[in-house]
Amino acid sequence: MNLMTPTRDLATTEPICIAVMAMGGQGGGVLVDWIVALAESEGFVAQSTSVPGVAQRTGATIYYVEMIRARADGRYPVLALAPMPGKVDVVIGAELMEAGRAMQRGLVTPERTTLIASSHRSYAVQEKIAPGDGIADDGKVYRAAQVAAKRLIAFDMAALAEQTGSAISAVMLGALAGSNALPLPRSAYEAAIRKAGVGVEASLRAFAAGFDGAVKPAAKAKPDTDAGAPKLQGIGDAQFDALVERARAEFPADAYALLAAGLRRVVDFQDIGYGREYLDLVATFLPFRRGDAALISAAAKYIAVAMAYDDVIRVADLKTRADRFKRVRTEVVAAPDQVVDITEFMHPRMEEVIGTLPAKLGLWLEARPRLVRALDRVVNKGRRVRTTTIRWFLPLYILAGMRRFRRGTLRHKREVAHRDAWLDAARTAAASNEALARAIIELRRLVKGYSDTHARGLSKFDRALAAAVRLRDRSDAADWVRRLREAALADEDGKALDGAIATIATL
Repeated sequence: MNLMTPTRDLATTEPICIAVMAMGGQGGGVLVDWIVALAESEGFVAQSTSVPGVAQRTGATIYYVEMIRARADGRYPVLALAPMPGKVDVVIGAELMEAGRAMQRGLVTPERTTLIASSHRSYAVQEKIAPGDGIADDGKVYRAAQVAAKRLIAFDMAALAEQTGSAISAVMLGALAGSNALPLPRSAYEAAIRKAGVGVEASLRAFAAGFDGAVKPAAKAKPDTDAGAPKLQGIGDAQFDALVERARAEFPADAYALLAAGLRRVVDFQDIGYGREYLDLVATFLPFRRGDAALISAAAKYIAVAMAYDDVIRVADLKTRADRFKRVRTEVVAAPDQVVDITEFMHPRMEEVIGTLPAKLGLWLEARPRLVRALDRVVNKGRRVRTTTIRWFLPLYILAGMRRFRRGTLRHKREVAHRDAWLDAARTAAASNEALARAIIELRRLVKGYSDTHARGLSKFDRALAAAVRLRDRSDAADWVRRLREAALADEDGKALDGAIATIATL
């Protein structure tokens, strides 16, 4: 972005107004403290306020700073406590959608506002809980920002924070300095960081990276469509590499990426034998392939999803892995000598407990509803579990080790029966209609998560699959099954799906 000297005199009679939009944990308060400190060091009177969100990571906080040159007569100005739409000089968004919310509030105007935003995404709760793809369109925010702001500076500040071993607040301060939106020298910003005395060297590195990001336009790299795609290659383990060679020999190259991801997922979920079972199931669709690899790719993706279901053994495994604790320490920028404590919220139901039992014992227990209800009153409670303590880590670690017995559990036997019925329906359809078979396979997208989330998705899946089977003699059956899938993803309660099924019943 080209630098511009502000056309309005920001250093005399009117206060300079700065709004910072950040979520809990992103260092908005630290950023504001730095801004106030550097303003006061340069002869300004500065005031900051904040309106916090409802909770860490779910509520956005608005921080507001007003600063004005101190008067020679010593009279203290009256400064506002909250930003006024149309009267903000600088808006800083710690995440792309925070910049979007600032625009919605009218804080960004083309006559006045420099908008500085990190281009990375921290998905909102509403985006995460949507049954389908609830992720907001980044492009709309960019297009709106180019119209709404006088000047837009946007780049991935979170990535720079990670690279420099600091917090995003320091990168945002550097971007503010690099924008030249305030009549303050770079040295004043750096002095404010040093004066704070906490993580100085790392913060200065992040500040410099943010400054350069604002001054130097980002290079436009040619998009790499294969970046990050899993490759179908060995890992040095003889048994796993044998599965890779089998996949290369039997399956079309266009399906390699999904086969690689699926194979890694199911082997990580269970063992090498489970990987062989996965390839066997995908291979059952090879005789029905008539053109491209679309059917095989869909089978490779969704069979892996079905086989690596989320049970309590899997949850315990993921929560006790060493790389998870390492990732959390990296995310919170913890020093080697700092203690990081992790508290999880868990709410098990008796259904999950029964599912982990040997199949015969689980069925015996299910046949005694009074006993199940009594046990559920003990089990079905929300618990805050500190997985960084021996008291909770050890039971979860032992539970994760039960995966060697998973094939004998009631939950696994039911998952296998359900999976096989679904694949039988897809293979029956594939004999005459490859497009319908693919649409039936893709219905598996409806099943996800565990506990209540899994139960709701499974219910939708079963209803949609039953309707799909009734449709298989129609020439437009594949289109109708895709409509069923989209209707099921439209709302959590399944009302749209019920409506689509009712429409099918009249055909």
